[in-house]
Amino acid sequence: MNLPAHFDGLDRVALPPRPLFVAIGIFDGVHLGHRAVIESAVQSARHSSGVSVVLTFDPHPSVLLKPDNPTRMILDLQAKLARIGSLGVDAVVVQPFTPDFSAISAEDFVPYIKRHLPRLAGIYVGENFRFGRGRKGDVAMLVAEGRKHGITVFSAPRVSLDGEPISSTRIRERILSGDMKGAAALLGYVYFASGTVVHGKHLGRTLGFPTLNLGWSPDLRPLYGVYAVRVSGNKSYGWLPAVANYGLRPTVEQSQEPRLEIHLLVACPYAAGDPISVEWVRFLRPERKFSGIAELSAQIGRDVSQAREEFSLP
Repeated sequence: MNLPAHFDGLDRVALPPRPLFVAIGIFDGVHLGHRAVIESAVQSARHSSGVSVVLTFDPHPSVLLKPDNPTRMILDLQAKLARIGSLGVDAVVVQPFTPDFSAISAEDFVPYIKRHLPRLAGIYVGENFRFGRGRKGDVAMLVAEGRKHGITVFSAPRVSLDGEPISSTRIRERILSGDMKGAAALLGYVYFASGTVVHGKHLGRTLGFPTLNLGWSPDLRPLYGVYAVRVSGNKSYGWLPAVANYGLRPTVEQSQEPRLEIHLLVACPYAAGDPISVEWVRFLRPERKFSGIAELSAQIGRDVSQAREEFSLP
């Protein structure tokens, strides 16, 4: 996969002198609805020998506008950019969402983008897209403003599943409740965590279930508990079946911050320092405190058996 060009801000963009087709949005989760917007820009660019661009924002506007209750992000920025890159985009612009940027009026939004992207030919958004100071701009206004500047605006209709529009809010609810299969149906891929394996306290090894400890601190924390997962890394082993615990480990230490610990159901090729990704396939049970190590060890054995069933392992 060819990675797209990456620019930190509209004032740093340097692209070939060809028509630009730009998908604009937060795209948190890069779910099936977001894909419809982004892939429309990609297809238009290919048909017109142009350049497909995703313009997204960091941090989420709520961090600035609602600091006491910001929106929790499904994916961190690097994971989001990786998902966007997988859609065949030529370039990604991450515009810092600053007080100055947030003060741009709805009327000035298109001219602002056009000044920084003078070859802008098309803008692609979702049908509920809002823009400008106070979120006063809507798609109808975007179409009108685009027409003034010779820019085509495409509004993708919302994608639905089970009779309801797919949204980042629905996906957050699934993740927070442990419904990973439901989240995957809305995302269009299996929810995942990526990071580097770090050294642990080797308690799992003493219990007979050695674990990989992943350095991972998500903005949106999944439900604490045990999951059937798949693990992949930079070694050519493909996706390996595993069982994982995410939580505070109340039986052994009651951590202040949640940890993700993974026990592979096959020989483990990874060690501290290795980058890995973990796909969360299915929630098995919530985290709870056991009476002691013996009860915990017995439950881990049952968790392993259940995970093996999930992956049809003997």
